[in-house]
Amino acid sequence: MDKIVLAAASFDKQKYYIDEGFSDLPQSIKDEIKTICVVLADKLMCTFIIGFYTNGDVYFETVKSEDLLDFDDIGAELEIKALEKEKAELIKALSLWYLVYKTTDGEKIKEELLKK
Repeated sequence: MDKIVLAAASFDKQKYYIDEGFSDLPQSIKDEIKTICVVLADKLMCTFIIGFYTNGDVYFETVKSEDLLDFDDIGAELEIKALEKEKAELIKALSLWYLVYKTTDGEKIKEELLKK
């Protein structure tokens, strides 16, 4: 399944990126995504990525720096699990938003949701 990067933050480079293709996300959501990326990149000392699989599922990924020999893979997984639990509503909303606005079946999904 292909991955599409929504946003990423780098601990090493102290930079944040959000894909221009997602500029139509509400600003409050973009701000929350930025906060999540930056905080976790700093906490885990890695590049932290939030993105979508082509089926609409949200994914989180860490990319460790080659210079950092003692990256805590288990700690990173635990942080992601905690994030998934704490931000479950945001993740669900992002997934739905992606399906409605970024897929070819979006119009059908939108019609189904409006019927309910």
